[in-house]
Amino acid sequence: MTYLLIAIGSALGGVARHACGVFVAQRFGQSFPWGTLFVNVTGSLAIGVVAAAVASQEKAAVAQTTRDFVMIGFLGGFTTFSAFSLQTLQLLKQQALGLAAANAVGSVITCLIAVWIGYTLTERFTS
Repeated sequence: MTYLLIAIGSALGGVARHACGVFVAQRFGQSFPWGTLFVNVTGSLAIGVVAAAVASQEKAAVAQTTRDFVMIGFLGGFTTFSAFSLQTLQLLKQQALGLAAANAVGSVITCLIAVWIGYTLTERFTS
């Protein structure tokens, strides 16, 4: 049942990501990825809100299935940047500044390199 809830949440999050991205891009243009930035920032904001709300069972009695649906499913489908942001925040809260910086810089740089490699290889093999 957990996997089904995550799958449904992911599907809904993916649709929401696309809708938000298109909406923002239509209003602000496509010369900069405003839609993606909006989705990443709002997804990060949302996962922070949800994580804080359910951090303590005494503060919020939220079922694990609800957390899985919202945090892993919906927000995971909406943006994986939200998970990255939460993990980096957790490192900062643990005062692991070096690890937080390594995660932030390493993730951005390696993901940019990975997307470039994937794009370049695919472009070469499909041309």
